[in-house]
Parts: sequence; structure tokens; C-alpha cells
Amino acid sequence: MTIQIYNTLSRAKEAFEPLEPGHVKMYVCGPTVYDSSHIGHARSIIVFDVIYRYLTYAGYDVTYVRNFTDVDDKIINRSNELGVTTDSLAEKYINEFHHDMDALNVLRPGIEPKATEHIDQIIRIVEILVEKGYAYAVNGDVFFSVSLFKGYGKLSGRKLEDMEAGARVKIDKRKQNPFDFVLWKASKPNEPVWDSPWGKGRPGWHIECSAMSEHYLGASFDIHGGGKDLIFPHHENEIAQSEAASGKTFVKYWVHNGFVNINHEKMSKSLGNFLMIKDMLQLYHPEAIRLFLLSHHYRSPVDFTDQAIREAVIGLDKIYALLDRVKKYLGALPDKDFQDGDGGPGIQEDAWQLFCNAMDDDFNTAQGLGVLYETVRTTNRALDEAEESGASAAQKTIYKNCLHILKMGKILGILSESPGAYFALKKEHVIEKQAIDSDMIEKMVKERDEARKAKDFKKADLLRDQLKEMNIDIEDRPDGTIWKVIS
Repeated sequence: MTIQIYNTLSRAKEAFEPLEPGHVKMYVCGPTVYDSSHIGHARSIIVFDVIYRYLTYAGYDVTYVRNFTDVDDKIINRSNELGVTTDSLAEKYINEFHHDMDALNVLRPGIEPKATEHIDQIIRIVEILVEKGYAYAVNGDVFFSVSLFKGYGKLSGRKLEDMEAGARVKIDKRKQNPFDFVLWKASKPNEPVWDSPWGKGRPGWHIECSAMSEHYLGASFDIHGGGKDLIFPHHENEIAQSEAASGKTFVKYWVHNGFVNINHEKMSKSLGNFLMIKDMLQLYHPEAIRLFLLSHHYRSPVDFTDQAIREAVIGLDKIYALLDRVKKYLGALPDKDFQDGDGGPGIQEDAWQLFCNAMDDDFNTAQGLGVLYETVRTTNRALDEAEESGASAAQKTIYKNCLHILKMGKILGILSESPGAYFALKKEHVIEKQAIDSDMIEKMVKERDEARKAKDFKKADLLRDQLKEMNIDIEDRPDGTIWKVIS
């Protein structure tokens, strides 16, 4: 099945055909680094991480560029408030961003450019736009004339005449049109500045991405991504300035992810409901956060609630619990570094194909997760039958199912730990969080084992019930009794 991508520009799903056969060029708008990253940033980054992973699995050579906006009004204001340089502020939050994303098992793009490292490219594009008559300079500022670009509004579906009729933007009398946007800003006190043909100044936000994407991917490339909030004006303005400068189609496929709401409300600083990634990582396993964010189609909004994240935690526990069972049954898990075509006939191959079908349909991770969970249930049933009957006929099916679960996990960016390490870390975290006395638990488990050996089943059952009330689950195995904390 050919990969289908929903293109914001055409408002329809389209068959994915890169401009250069076998090679995908993808640019995703990264963060403006003036503060810690929140869960909304995480969703966008994880969505495109999965797209990157799947396109690579599908055999494409992917050139993936994700930028850092490291000069901007917000950065300047914050650095002045704190009394630090914009460079040091940006570097601090770039490092924090990397720390958060590494923890969330996000693959780093091949190229992560900073706007301040591409001032020459930015100035060159602005010069071209001025020479072509699409831009004009006023007192050191340079503006793009939206009325001269005939396609303005084609991405967002907005018509310039309608926007002008209902305009509420702050009027700058120097502009020829209220919606003309700045390409280059004249210098002000306490701001970083660079020399330019129009005097000392700094770039506007929109031109930064046009310059960086053109520098690394060319005037035309395949995929441009980001959150829906970037459609207008950022991506609309990128199209206008890039296509006016080059005379070529800027991007073939525009891909935008939906928002994250918090308890049915939009995240906003006024409501104080921002969830910072660094705080969430203290409370939840990073793979549970990924599962939650991938549980809805990327174009749909996703609502963060205690119930939703708990379901993701429970789902992750079930997958790792199955892997633990398979490891004990087979002696080892299949190799994670799979190769294409390593499957065989049977249910497990159908499951992998169903997962790929879901991903081919506009990267539908919600449907793909449904396939993953069903494969977990199928494999658990096969293990039940194999352990009950002692037959080895199911061994191949169990192996293949497990292999394909790991394949799905690799695309989704989960299941990167061994089951033992996962549950050990979980136990340690919950013990610390709930102030559980592990020595006391060990003593009770040992006491129960001795009661069972003495056939004092009443006492053994009583101890089991007491442990359960303490959120401790015990499992009797041939090699002894183990205990786990119920999350």
C-alpha cells in the first residue's frame, strides 16, 4: 500500500511521492528556546519522530531538519528580565530541550540549525525579495508586501480581502497593508544586532525558517511540519516569501498536528495549566507519555486527564508483562534489530501488515496501537495454551508475534528497555513515591512462602490479601515468589 498523507494545502489525503525517488526532505519547526518545553511541544516532536521512523523503515533516505529559533522577541524580553545574554538563555533551553527529548526516546534529526547561525542566508533572501519588488524598506525595517503575492492565504484558506475587512491587527502606518509582515527589524537598545544593507538589525521570525530550510533542503522539498497553530501566519508567510524569492513551489506536503488540551481546556498560561515535560518525567515513564500522545490520530486534539495517562501506563505495563512472559517461555526475546521480510505466514504476519496499513493511512498511530494491543492479547492466549498443554507447536507463533510487537514498538519509539529493567525501575519509583517498606514486604512474602510449605493456606491467603491492600501483587513461580507494586 502506498503511503497516504493528509496535505493541509490541498485539504485531502494524497499519495506520497517524494520529489526525488527514494529521498525524503523534511523540515519541522522546532522550539523558540526561551523557556522549558511543555507537553504541546512534546506532541509535535513525537509525531514527527514517528513519521521520521516510519519513512526510514519504509526504505527512504530521510534528510530531517528541525530548527531552533534562538533570536526572537520572547527570548530578548526573557533575557533582559533575567539579566543574561540571549545566547546563554537560548543555550540553556536548547540543552534542556535535548535532555527532555532524549528521555522521551526521540531520535535527533540529522540537522538542527540555529537561526543566528544563518544570518547571511536570511539577508540574501531579503535582498532578493527587495530586488524583485516583493519587499520594501522603511527606516531600517523591511516588510513583505502580501498584496503582491497572488497565492497569499492558500494554506490557511483565508482571503486577504476578508482579513482586511475584519482586521484588528495593530496598525503600523509605515506598512502598505496591515498584514504586511516584517522580514528584517531595525535594531533597538538591549537587543542582539547584525549588519545588513538596511542598517543594524535582526531577522523577523518567519524569514528564519525559509532561509534555513532552503539552505539545507533546497528551494523545494517534500514535507514541512509543525503544530496547527503555525498554519497562520507563520507557514502562510513562509510560503509567500519563499515562493516569491525562488519562483518555485516551496513545499509539496504540509503536515500539521493537533493540540493538547488539559482536562478539556486549552493549555494557557492564564489558566496555569501548562504541563512541563521535565515535570511529567518525574511522574510517568517516558514511554507512557509517548503512548498517551500517540493514542489519538496526530491531526486530532488529545485531552490530557488523569484517566487518559493512567490508561497509557496500564497499557505499557501489559505490553512489558507479555514480553516478560515470552522471555521466560523462550529463554530470550527476538532481536530488536529486525530486518524487513523476517516474518512468516500466520496471525502474526497479518498483525504486522495491519499495523503497516494503519501507518500507511496518514500515520494513524491510534489504529496502529489498536493492532499492537490486540497482538498482545493474542500472544497471551497462545502462551496460556502452550503453558497449559506443554505443546511446543505455538512456539513459532509466539516468537513471531513478539518479534512484530517489538517492530511496532521501534516505529512508535517504545519498548526500548528489557522487561526486567522496566519493572525494576517501576518498582523503585513506586516504592519511593508511596513510601513502601520493601524490607517489610520481603519479610511478609517469605512468611507466606513458609506458610504455603507448611500447608497453612489460611495464613498464606491472609498474607496475600494484606499485601494486596498495600497495592502489592505477588506471583508464585517454579523458581520462587516475586512481588510487584500495582500502579
